[in-house]
Amino acid sequence: MELRAELLKSIWHAFTSLDVGDSGKVSKSQLKVLSHNLFTALNITHDSQTLESHFRDDDDGPVSSQGYMPYLNKYILDKAVQGTFNKENVDMLCWTLSSKKNYHPERHGSSALSKEDAFRLWCLFNFLSEDRYPLVLVPEEVEYLLKKICSAMSVEPNLVDLEDYISHNSMQSGVMVWSFLDVMNSGILMRGVDRESITMAIEEVYLEIVGNTLKEGYLWKKGHLRRNWTERWFSLRLSTLSYYTSEDRKECKGIIELDQNCCVEVLADKEGKRCMLCVKTLSKTYEMSAPDTKQRQEWTTAIQTAIRLRVEGKTSLHRELKLRRREQREERERRRALKEEELQRLRQVQQEREQHLAELELLHEAQRQAQISLEQEEEKRRRHHQQLQKALQEQLREAEEARASMAAEMVVKEAEAERQRRRIQELEDMQRHMEEALLLEIKARKDEEACRYAQARLLAEEEEKMKALLALQEEQEEFILRTQREKQELRQEMASKTQALEEAQQQLEEVRASRHRVDQDIAAAQRKLRQASTSVKHWNVQMNRLMHPIGPGDRRTSLGNISFPTGRSSSVKEGGQCPSPKQGEVNRQNSWSGQGHAGHADGDRPQEDEGRSTQAPNGNMESL
Repeated sequence: MELRAELLKSIWHAFTSLDVGDSGKVSKSQLKVLSHNLFTALNITHDSQTLESHFRDDDDGPVSSQGYMPYLNKYILDKAVQGTFNKENVDMLCWTLSSKKNYHPERHGSSALSKEDAFRLWCLFNFLSEDRYPLVLVPEEVEYLLKKICSAMSVEPNLVDLEDYISHNSMQSGVMVWSFLDVMNSGILMRGVDRESITMAIEEVYLEIVGNTLKEGYLWKKGHLRRNWTERWFSLRLSTLSYYTSEDRKECKGIIELDQNCCVEVLADKEGKRCMLCVKTLSKTYEMSAPDTKQRQEWTTAIQTAIRLRVEGKTSLHRELKLRRREQREERERRRALKEEELQRLRQVQQEREQHLAELELLHEAQRQAQISLEQEEEKRRRHHQQLQKALQEQLREAEEARASMAAEMVVKEAEAERQRRRIQELEDMQRHMEEALLLEIKARKDEEACRYAQARLLAEEEEKMKALLALQEEQEEFILRTQREKQELRQEMASKTQALEEAQQQLEEVRASRHRVDQDIAAAQRKLRQASTSVKHWNVQMNRLMHPIGPGDRRTSLGNISFPTGRSSSVKEGGQCPSPKQGEVNRQNSWSGQGHAGHADGDRPQEDEGRSTQAPNGNMESL
């Protein structure tokens, strides 16, 4: 809520600056541009469709602040998240729009403020102004701001000229921002102060109030690793204590997080340093040295204040001070109002007292007149009393006579009253009986109405159950029909699957028969292959034996011990000698040609035997 209130103050200035004719309304095209710029400054995703639909061109006339506020709250301020944008950018945007229309420092000739100083004073005005529109700064807050600026410059504020200015311009209820900037530019309130000092003072006050900086200054800090002392520029905020290499704050050397677990203590002088203090956190202890005792006390108090505000959940010290000053002003106003009421009441009491004294004088005079008239009336009353006494004696005599007659009448009346009492008693008894009968009748009617209600409810439930039963019967009939259709489809599907199964079984039988025939053919081929392999091995052995060379000294009769196959032995016997190597080679080739088909049936084995047989004649015969 605090962020929304601060943003609304700046946006209010921008909205009023777009109101060129001071009519309280702004054109839709200008509001579109303003909303687009706010989306950018607040780092919110642009919603062009909602913007166009909210500010349609077919609407008549411009938009007032009441018409713009719903869109501003729903689509812009509700989406703004603190920490995701720089508020100074929003302030600069609104200042740029509003200053073009309202801020004219050239009217005073030489301006005492720069543009940056005017912007910061504008931000300070928004921060210290009341949460009422149009925004004004009460004279007490103006005096407070001027005291802060003059204190930063170490000069005394010119409060006499301020009071003359406020009384002359009849601004007891508050000062507008542009009037405040005009009087600051005129130099009336700060005479004899150069522009550079004013700039530095305004910047210091701006950082303290708007920037939420509690204190800044140089301190000596002890390092954690090298343990040497280095002068650093410290800046204290509500949640952090940052230290930089210099006061331009370009290079941050470290940040000390302040929370409820931190504390600040004053240390004794040591290592040649005086006015020492330390900030203790859960992980580290930071030792520092102030220039003097006053600075140490100020830093200690400021750090303790920051920790206290952090623990209390406060977001700004000066916002709390502003609320406190406002409460004090309201208390003073209440006291002033009470005092005025007391004086008014005293004046009224004085007037009433004087009026009472005058009335007393009149009463005394009236009392004297009344005494005279009372004496006259007393005389008249005495004479009249005597006359009345005589008349009363006559009337008393007549009354005695009337009393005797009235006593007789009273006896008759009492008897009549007794009869009337008995009649009334009978009527009351009858009324009581009638009321009891009426109560019984009312109870019977209520019971009858309850029974009728229960009967109607039972009839309604029976009707609903009958409807549900009819619906269930219709669903059952539909389910039976659907089941019959599905059963017929399943029968057809089972018939087709049975036929397909029979065809598949027939094909399986055919495949099994063909497989059996193929298995028989394979077995026959394998038998032939084994026979051919056996024959080839046999002939290879016989060929190896025949190709053994015969030496010159060998006997021919030694051949008689060799057993040949049938065909080969007959040839040896008829020729009388062993065939020559060439003839053996030819016979071997003929034997290979005769077994060619069988060799091919045995795979690669005939090729290995052929390679072995072809190399035998050229190599060493004994190796065979």
